[in-house]
Amino acid sequence: MNLIRNYRNWRRYRETVTELSRLSNRELNDLGINRGDIPFVARKSV
Repeated sequence: MNLIRNYRNWRRYRETVTELSRLSNRELNDLGINRGDIPFVARKSV
């Protein structure tokens, strides 16, 4: 079960990074996120 949970968490992390990376700098700024903060924000989503 732990392996499945880890895989799902990793996929959720990657999907979040991908979605946030597609946003423009202006859109990220509107959300209060810097481009360099994307991995940190994605980790919090897991």
